[in-house]
Amino acid sequence: MNPLDNVIIVLVGTLYSGNVGSVCRAMANMGLSRLTLVAPRILDGWEEGRRLAVHATDILDARRECATLSEATADCAAVVGTTARGGLYRATVQPPRVLAPAILRLAAQAPVAIVFGREDQGLHNDEIAQCTHLIRIPVDPRYQSLNLSQALLIVAYELYTATGTYVSPVEEAVSLATQATKEALMAKWRQAMLDVGFTDEQKADHMMQGFRRIFSRGVKTDPDARIMLGVAHQMSWAGRQTHAPKP
Repeated sequence: MNPLDNVIIVLVGTLYSGNVGSVCRAMANMGLSRLTLVAPRILDGWEEGRRLAVHATDILDARRECATLSEATADCAAVVGTTARGGLYRATVQPPRVLAPAILRLAAQAPVAIVFGREDQGLHNDEIAQCTHLIRIPVDPRYQSLNLSQALLIVAYELYTATGTYVSPVEEAVSLATQATKEALMAKWRQAMLDVGFTDEQKADHMMQGFRRIFSRGVKTDPDARIMLGVAHQMSWAGRQTHAPKP
């Protein structure tokens, strides 16, 4: 079973449908699909929410609504609250990256709720008291306020990343340049620098030390080396044409 299927996003006292729609879109981005609204106080109807959900209106339409947080989390093995504020009941917080693996281990066995508070007030102390874990997203202390969907996306991203599902694209399969090809490149480039008048014979070897450093950092594959070899060959030809004696 995919543990993300057991993660329930719970929004408490949400005011604006646009925020709910944006949350749905972020959830879909990160493989989450279960949404519960606790005592929503939507002030603007649902048109904006559906617009901002984009292709995640199925999550919006399938949402569950409950009167209280305790009702919404009754069948959950853990309740993870999110908070930006400090205080006596909010001291044992962890960043989402640290807590994500534990959330997934729990969600592999039973539902886990991740709870986000009101846009204007967050979660109240009595709601924090119902949480078994607390998350605080690290932000610059000079401005700690996050939009609801932004906060959800950060937490959901850490959960999705912790599943190990994402695999980086495989680098293009090409053979590495051999030392012989690189040396041929250096010899051709040295001659090219002479042919175009960039340096002279007395300074060429010193100049090539710089080019060797540049090429050693940037030319790693056989195609790269052969391209540069072709460029050097063409520069050498052009230089000879330019400096050829006129009849």
